[in-house]
Amino acid sequence: MSTVPTSSALRQADLSPLARPITLGVIVGNRGFFPHQLAAKGRETILQALEEAGIQAILPDVSSTNYGAIESLTEARLCAEVFRHHRDQIDGILVTLPNFGDERAVANAIRLADLDVPVLVHAFPDDPVHMTIDQRRDSFCGKMSVCNTLQQYDIRYSLTTQHTSDPVSGSFKTDLSAFASMCRLVRGLRRARIGLIGARPANFTTVRFSEKLLEQAGISVETLDLSDVFGRIDRIDTSDAAVSAKREAIERYSNCRGVPVVAIMKMAKLSVVIDQWRMANQLDAISVQCWSSMQENFGVVPCTIMGMLSDGLLPAACEADVTGAVSMLALVFASGGPAALVDWNNNYGDDPDKAVVFHCSNLPKTIMVDEKPQMESNAILGNTFGHENAFGTLVGRVKPGPFTYLRVSTDDTAGRICAYMGEGKFTHDALKTFGGYGVVRIPRLQELLAYICENGFEHHVALAQARVASVLAEGLVKYLGWSVNHHTKEGATIN
Repeated sequence: MSTVPTSSALRQADLSPLARPITLGVIVGNRGFFPHQLAAKGRETILQALEEAGIQAILPDVSSTNYGAIESLTEARLCAEVFRHHRDQIDGILVTLPNFGDERAVANAIRLADLDVPVLVHAFPDDPVHMTIDQRRDSFCGKMSVCNTLQQYDIRYSLTTQHTSDPVSGSFKTDLSAFASMCRLVRGLRRARIGLIGARPANFTTVRFSEKLLEQAGISVETLDLSDVFGRIDRIDTSDAAVSAKREAIERYSNCRGVPVVAIMKMAKLSVVIDQWRMANQLDAISVQCWSSMQENFGVVPCTIMGMLSDGLLPAACEADVTGAVSMLALVFASGGPAALVDWNNNYGDDPDKAVVFHCSNLPKTIMVDEKPQMESNAILGNTFGHENAFGTLVGRVKPGPFTYLRVSTDDTAGRICAYMGEGKFTHDALKTFGGYGVVRIPRLQELLAYICENGFEHHVALAQARVASVLAEGLVKYLGWSVNHHTKEGATIN
């Protein structure tokens, strides 16, 4: 029994899915009366493709079965034992068929491994000029038999875009990348830990959520009262090296011209406290009661340090919106890049497919036009609590380009987690306003907005500058069992 590569490359099992490479258990299918040399060559080809994609592979040693492929119950048990031994490392399973393959052996190996991870079924293509008895694969047909048997075994699986695909083709590389993202999404959400700092603002009933439904899905919530935060800040000396380092980081991250030093120091101390708490609790994302207690009792807004966290792939959501943080985290897992939380905020003229998204704002600067966005006083809160108590917001426009949006919510009365997602574009349309903002174009936007309102979704939505809606839709529905509306230019698919 061996792994490819060796186990020394897999000692990161306890790290976040974003902090380590994706690892797949690999099942190479084989069938006795089909050409065995195709299984041997296919194994080599698929492992090379995985290595080039930066994906680790775990499978039986090449000498432990016929060419390291699986075609019997005994070999299925051997494969399952290898997978179980590495269950903490394996994010998904790749079934590859260099020839017809044995559908029972494939299904038995997956069932006996009992990993409950995403499965991708892949088949090698035949070459029309090589169709003799010792060259023909018949994987085209074998894939149908494998899928039929997986259905009988109640094993969920995903498919490649093309029924058969060469592992060196661009199509397969795209499919493999998408599957890796889905594995990261599923594994990450099933083990996610979300931090909630402060209570829900009194008037924000829209961000209510069911902690119990999230826990049932594997998502834990840790809480920290704002009084504890302020108390910890009081016990930090201004000369503390961590505070000095954080102040320097804030000044590198944003343009602090015109911002009082006292406000920057408050933000630095707040950031140190949040860092200590999130690391002690191994959090993947946080949500903060960013107003109005923060301004009344401490004298800053936390937007900049929240943007810094989001930019570092630890999402930080506004207004105690825990499921907003879950939405951001799902986008981070799927895209590998930062996510933001915004309001569906304004119409854009008379164009039915355009809208303005906005927050006041804690947007990660990676998605903003300015490389070093300006820090200012929050225009909304400053008018109420005094601008000297509201410094810390980031001002600027989101970069034009494609994006994916996602909203996760807990439907307490139905006892389920639900979501909607889709894709759109940030445009170059003229807009002069405050905070963090952008103009978006989404096909059939009015239908989407009607769906949001008719189903009682929140006014917040998460977004990331990548096209990953299909990955989200399949991962959340097929492998997590959530209820999802996938909005597209053709219409909506609801599961």
